[in-house]
Amino acid sequence: MTFVRRALLPALAAALLIVGCASEPTRLSLGTSRADALQQLGAPSAIYPLGSGERLQYSRAPMGTEVNNVDLDANGRVVSVRQELDGSMFDRTIQPGIWREADVLRTYGRPFEITRVGSFDGVIWTWRFKSMNARRLLHIYLDPTGVVARYHTADDVMRDDVRW
Repeated sequence: MTFVRRALLPALAAALLIVGCASEPTRLSLGTSRADALQQLGAPSAIYPLGSGERLQYSRAPMGTEVNNVDLDANGRVVSVRQELDGSMFDRTIQPGIWREADVLRTYGRPFEITRVGSFDGVIWTWRFKSMNARRLLHIYLDPTGVVARYHTADDVMRDDVRW
């Protein structure tokens, strides 16, 4: 019986790897149909309407560090796939004073944490992301009207490599 388990273990691991790759949004080809994308990736964590199409969002929150947005055109074809939690893109993407809650959700999905602090009148939404393989946090500050006031990144103090 032990021999059979040892023989099947590599086959099972290979099968899981193939399934994992098939469900990776960044491997979708542009032009893929909505039906094929859903078949390959499964149900999205959220769906958002876009101007002339829709966004299928695949979030790995609360502990994951990726949010992949699959954008479809009006014909239901994939026109872009992007991993949004990328620290090099925050300055070009996040628009303080312009973005509202809906813009944040449409881009990053639901945060893993919502907090308040005494020094800010509003809430702070937080996501985990990786930068150079280091675990980091993205904090977006939303004022009482739901407008993004500011954002910043910080070290994730729950990281495995931090010792107190």
